[in-house]
Amino acid sequence: MTEDVVRVLGYATLGSRLKRIGEKLQMQTQELASELAGTSLPTPHNPVLAALDRQGSLSIGELAKALGQSQPGVTRMINKMKADGLVRAVPLKEDRRVSRIALTENGEQLVLHLKATLWPAVSIAVAQACVDLDGPLLQQLDQLEKALDRKPLGADRSDAPLPAWESLSPGREKPE
Repeated sequence: MTEDVVRVLGYATLGSRLKRIGEKLQMQTQELASELAGTSLPTPHNPVLAALDRQGSLSIGELAKALGQSQPGVTRMINKMKADGLVRAVPLKEDRRVSRIALTENGEQLVLHLKATLWPAVSIAVAQACVDLDGPLLQQLDQLEKALDRKPLGADRSDAPLPAWESLSPGREKPE
């Protein structure tokens, strides 16, 4: 049996461990998106859609800050989302060189669908996977990885009635 070096090295490889868990969560969310919401939307696009829904139109820099991601990475994602017809660039009246990113009508419809299906289901499933975590951080990460391996997000974790997305997302800001 091959030793799980990332797990064994503990805090020395915490970044790699968190990345591995993040990738597992994104993969399982992608599968759930296909099964539950009937969409092949790349999982990383969900936070962009949520940010634009919560805060209204934003510049690329504001989106990068809201998501905690690099500006070039957000720019690439926005370009893909523009090509898919989910967002559009809206030039500012006072300076046409500067634009803000806004949801298109298709993007708004997709957000409504995701708020009623995927987002609450993922929130519930991840909360259920984390409910019994106990102990120091590395022990909790062990428990979370095992829980996700034993029962992926789509595996009857989301069979409870779905609450409204807004009740699962505290601190909702109103668009200006």
